[in-house]
Amino acid sequence: MRQINEVLKKYELKPNSYKKVGKIVIVDTSNGKYVVKEKEKNSQIYDYLNSRSFRYYPDIINDDKYEITPYLEEIEMPLEQKMLDMIDLVSLLHNKTTYYKEVDEDDYKKIFEEVTGNIEYLNSYYLDIISVIETKVYMSPSEYLLARNISKIFSSLNYCKSELDIWLTIIEKKRKQRFVVLHNNLETNHFIRNSNPYLISWDKSKIDIPIFDLYKLYKKESLDYDFEPILKRYEANYPMLEEEKILFFILISLPDKVSLNSNEYENTKQISKQIDILFKTEKLISEYYSKDKQKDKNNK
Repeated sequence: MRQINEVLKKYELKPNSYKKVGKIVIVDTSNGKYVVKEKEKNSQIYDYLNSRSFRYYPDIINDDKYEITPYLEEIEMPLEQKMLDMIDLVSLLHNKTTYYKEVDEDDYKKIFEEVTGNIEYLNSYYLDIISVIETKVYMSPSEYLLARNISKIFSSLNYCKSELDIWLTIIEKKRKQRFVVLHNNLETNHFIRNSNPYLISWDKSKIDIPIFDLYKLYKKESLDYDFEPILKRYEANYPMLEEEKILFFILISLPDKVSLNSNEYENTKQISKQIDILFKTEKLISEYYSKDKQKDKNNK
């Protein structure tokens, strides 16, 4: 803590106590609480966000080695409302930082080949697992659970393969692709509602297509929230393009690799979670597309 102490003194902040939480240190000083963490390589992201009139992150003291921000107390609110407020802010981030750039065949072929490779690997992986399980006279609870639901895994993989061909047909006709600043580490714990809304933990931010923020959020918190109103809220502020929506649904439909080990409880828990996500994702996509079709019909 000596280095942090010396840094705080430079800014006339006298530390009274320290509390380490993960990679950050919360310091109670003579001038209130502050959060201190080592500076990341991409700390220049804040300059870019400022240039795009996006100031929804805590005030920062940029020292040579450390990043110092005021500790923000959160306003209590229901988690569902917190998620929707965060999505409002993410859609604003994407709106403020959108730009288009020309893409060539190699750009989208790379995505196509990566996703195709993932589909083929997972298909082979689960075929091998189920082939071994089906030779057993007595299955363990986790093996039985997987065998009962293996058709859902293969169905999801077939859906991804079919939709990926549709995505490629659409994207091949595009000359420009939409890019934004991605927070790239979205979760409700990284959103704070104080007097203003703030996104924190920008360490992994980068430039890419907008759906990756939604995809990573879904992967982390899909079982904790109903994602249909979340996506509708996002699209009300920042509509997804057709090819973006298709790719997003492909990515969230890809099953994770379930790595079985000697812990039967963990195996069962892992498989159960994966199956729950696949069923929830199928329901989300089915309802989303059916409501889109109904909206199109009503607009005719």
